[in-house]
Amino acid sequence: MESRTLGRTGRDVSVIGLGTWQLGADWGAVTEDEAGAVLAASVEEGVTFFDTADVYGDGRSEQVIGRFVAGRRDITVATKMGRRMEQVPANYVLDNFRAWTDRSRRNLGVDTLDLVQLHCPPSATIDDDATYDALDTLVSEGAIAAYGVSVETADQALSAIARPHVASIQIILNAFRLKPLDAVLPAAREAGVGIVARVPLASGLLSGRYDERTTFAADDHRTYNRDGSAFDVGETFSGVDYATGVAAAREFSRLVAEHGPSGATPAQVALAWVAQLDGVSTVIPGARNAEQARANAAAGSLPPLAPELLDGIVRLYDATFREAVHDRW
Repeated sequence: MESRTLGRTGRDVSVIGLGTWQLGADWGAVTEDEAGAVLAASVEEGVTFFDTADVYGDGRSEQVIGRFVAGRRDITVATKMGRRMEQVPANYVLDNFRAWTDRSRRNLGVDTLDLVQLHCPPSATIDDDATYDALDTLVSEGAIAAYGVSVETADQALSAIARPHVASIQIILNAFRLKPLDAVLPAAREAGVGIVARVPLASGLLSGRYDERTTFAADDHRTYNRDGSAFDVGETFSGVDYATGVAAAREFSRLVAEHGPSGATPAQVALAWVAQLDGVSTVIPGARNAEQARANAAAGSLPPLAPELLDGIVRLYDATFREAVHDRW
């Protein structure tokens, strides 16, 4: 699989990584054996980047990954911090950063974290000089090797990119969320900041496997956060209305069938579309089982997508989503 340098971390990572929210059992039950199988299958297929967070399963995802990568140097693990307390600017201070990173270091079994990302903090925190002074202190103390910011909006991304030591930005980017293409990707390229693309399948919509009758478990955020009552609604189905998303996913699958690489699934094409954007460092789909992990990784070796497909995606977005989501995030 192709590798790219992850911004100012200087680390080479696979263009298809692995998001591990689901390994914390926050999307329904996942046993440790099942989680280990997902990690192993991903690595076998060339994945060298895992993304996790201290709140995924209250640390369970970090712990599972820590046991898997123990003694390895070929895998970069990025974690996130900031959701263990109320997300108000007053909580984003050095003492809390130390406590959060100390816990993640214990969970992952390392002295120095490869990459720590603020986990969608308030805009005021992203704009505050003191935030980066505290993060620089953690680097100087050896607790973390590099830091980035996971954001909800393009404006937040641009604010963080302007900071001289921000290594990477994590942002929602998929065929139903195109705004980062306007300014975020160009700014990141210019600054040498990495882009970690999350929610690349719009919470599964772009796989083409869901319809209006599909239901999800009660403890799956695709059930309990559709209205944004638990966290930003943009994290669930990229903020699009579910019924609208299902209808658009059918059109996306039609485009794939007509113009996509032979034998590629809609999910693989959706991942390849993100991975082939200039400025994207790595894409982090989740996987519930080893078969899904292998299929996701295979998207990293698809040929360049056809112009007809690329144009069709833009037309679909303009017709269905631009008015609803473009200016919101």
